[in-house]
This record gives sequence, structure tokens and C-alpha cells, in this order.
Amino acid sequence: MDNKLTREEVLHVLDLARLEANEEDIEKYQVELFKMIKEIDKIKDLNDFDDDVLIAPWSNESHLREFNEIKIPDGDILKNVPSKKGNFISVDVEVLKDE
Repeated sequence: MDNKLTREEVLHVLDLARLEANEEDIEKYQVELFKMIKEIDKIKDLNDFDDDVLIAPWSNESHLREFNEIKIPDGDILKNVPSKKGNFISVDVEVLKDE
């Protein structure tokens, strides 16, 4: 096997990346992409990795509190809002313009 990718393989990668290249670049990428793939294969061959690789220093478990539904009569909610219109909460919105 040559120490480079085929022209078709490089064109496929360029297509996936939505890139264009001239003939000189394609020839260069045939060698460079091949080298990159060989380096990645070296990492795959390491035996030091197991299935549970630590990615972050914290646990991936979620700790959610128990959901307790509270029934509040509609009238009581509207008593505590600063502004209302009928049975709806009224909110003033200020639009900020980019400078």
C-alpha cells in the first residue's frame, strides 16, 4: 500500500467538508491525511484505555429533587403581580437597539 490516500478518498473528504482544492493541494492532502490517519491508529492501539474514560472531573449523574405540585387558586396568583389586565399578567417590554 502506498503512503498516501487515493485521489477519490481526498475528494470525498473535501466534499464532506464542503471545501475545494486545486490539483497541487489534492496531492499534498493525499500524503498529509494519510499521516493523520496513521497517527490516530496509534492512539487506537493503546491498551491503557477502558470503556469508562473520565471526560470531566464531576459525575454524569443527575440529582433531581422530588416534584411536588402545589395548587394555587388563580385569584391568589393575580393578587401578587405588579400589573394585570383582566385575568392576565401584564408585562412591559423594553426593546433595546444595538448601537
